[in-house]
Amino acid sequence: MLAEQRHQLILRALRSGGTATVADLSDQLSVSAATVRRDLLRLEEYGLLTRVHGGAVVGEAPSPFAEARVLEKDAIAAQAATMIEDGQSIILDSDTTVHRLARRLHGRRLTVITNNLVVYEELAEDESVQLMLLGGMVIRESRSLDGFMAEDNLRQVHADWLFMGACGVRPGGQVMDTTVAEVPARRAMIAAGDKVVLLADESKFPGTGMVKICGPEDLDMVVTNASADSATCTALEESGVRVTRVAPDLANG
Repeated sequence: MLAEQRHQLILRALRSGGTATVADLSDQLSVSAATVRRDLLRLEEYGLLTRVHGGAVVGEAPSPFAEARVLEKDAIAAQAATMIEDGQSIILDSDTTVHRLARRLHGRRLTVITNNLVVYEELAEDESVQLMLLGGMVIRESRSLDGFMAEDNLRQVHADWLFMGACGVRPGGQVMDTTVAEVPARRAMIAAGDKVVLLADESKFPGTGMVKICGPEDLDMVVTNASADSATCTALEESGVRVTRVAPDLANG
């Protein structure tokens, strides 16, 4: 069962009962408790539920704002997927929008290099995708592998594309992160990618972050949604970065 199918079933169970335990969801979905916990974490990131000890509650219906953010991420991921040609190699980092891109790569003849455990789980059973999981220390908050082992692995590979996320994009185009431990691996990914594409919805302008990942000179493209900050997008374009703005597909949302 794909992650998206599990997410729909989890939300359906919560809407019918208001609450659900990890154990109950594990039995209903025939998956491990660890898989359910990861699903609940991801759904909470999208504002669709609230995790509590031992399970989750749906509370009030998801806000239109939260639902709109999911649609924006999906639209960005869909645009990014059109850039990739069969036979190419791509690096995917630990960002949530990057994970949504991975969902659109099923059945594609690609090589995917990632430190993202959620991306790995998404594509692990797809035999059309050659999958390389980078080594390193587990960063539980972001479900990623980082540290010197990941950096060493990245020095030995080269990819046609890097698709990366960020916590924030400053007005001058500087790309920022909040987790110091993740920055060195992301910089190594930039060095290993032929073309570097930042996937960032409007909430990332300016977003958060105290550590600089890179400047606009390291980016080839930015894919964002139509309402992203115009001044920042203009600054990126003036630095030679191609900025593509997309609108969510409300008909299929």
